[in-house]
Amino acid sequence: MLPWLLVFSALTVQPLGVSSWDKTQEKQMSKGLQHLFGNISQLIERGKLGLDDVFTMVSRKEWGAEAVGCRSRLTVPVSVLVTHHVPGLECHDQAACSQRLRELQSYHVHNYSGCDVAYNFLVGDDGRVYEGVGWDVQGLHTQGYNSISLGIAFFGTKEGQSPSPAALSAMRGLISYAVLKGHLSRGYIQPLLVKGESCLAPLQKASLKKACPSIIPRAAWGARASHCLTMRLPAKYAIILHTAGRTCSAADECRLLVADLQSLFMDKRKECDIGYNFLVGQDGGVYEGVGWTVQGSSTPGYNDIALGIVFMGTFSGDPPNATALEAAQDLIQCAVVKGYLAPNYLLLGHSDVANTLSPGQALYDIIRTWPHFRH
Repeated sequence: MLPWLLVFSALTVQPLGVSSWDKTQEKQMSKGLQHLFGNISQLIERGKLGLDDVFTMVSRKEWGAEAVGCRSRLTVPVSVLVTHHVPGLECHDQAACSQRLRELQSYHVHNYSGCDVAYNFLVGDDGRVYEGVGWDVQGLHTQGYNSISLGIAFFGTKEGQSPSPAALSAMRGLISYAVLKGHLSRGYIQPLLVKGESCLAPLQKASLKKACPSIIPRAAWGARASHCLTMRLPAKYAIILHTAGRTCSAADECRLLVADLQSLFMDKRKECDIGYNFLVGQDGGVYEGVGWTVQGSSTPGYNDIALGIVFMGTFSGDPPNATALEAAQDLIQCAVVKGYLAPNYLLLGHSDVANTLSPGQALYDIIRTWPHFRH
């Protein structure tokens, strides 16, 4: 997995109340936790983690949870683990952590209109694990991931510092238990390390959702008029493809390439329009193909229920550049935010649903680490 995919950044959707964090602090915080999770994964693979790695659980009743609750159930085992930390919530004993957790629950329920505290579990510097919404209920910790992940937060933890040894030990025990009891898949991924939630800071009016990328409209690349079937929205799948032809790295070059691709589909393949919903160039531009609401023609059997996002070029040996990859991830996030793509969508490579080399092995190796990927 590429290192930059391990750190939660502007490329992905944000959790409730995320604060900004400078790159040095982010690197310091993430390095220790990535090491922790890497060690846990190795131990699980070797079968060395057992029920002796238990932890002390403080139940909702013990910490004084309000009688509220979320009803959306998790389908277990989940395949993703998302880790958070909550600056401003430092505590070092059960009494203090319980009080801080009651404050956090109240904050999530009353300030964010949540159904409960946002996390499945929280880990204190006292080495105890505090039950949030628990094993079988969806949290509200990370938009787009709640239905497929466990969200676990460290109490406190100052920016640039690691949790206490007791907290890290408790986290290890919790993850071990989750795997052994079937709550978390043995092959789980931990692609996100969420920066932190300033839960006790004044509520900001600004939107927490990243703005959608600038999309180059059809008129800008000289699209021909067409009449195609409409999509069934929200789409259930996002399918990544490559064009397997020439690439482009400048706006003028990319606009010409998109127009040529439309002609290929309409004149040679006798399709109603270009075959993709959106196209991504090496210039970092996102080009409107048939758009959000119209069916493409690139993936028979899925065209009415999937957004087809194609990278222009051939990516069997080398992947697209970072700018193009970021643009595609922003587009997927935008689709979820705007309701064109279901929050529990599945991400697929073209080769997962058709006999093809698309999207190319180098690109496929990257998208398989992206959220919601399913082979």
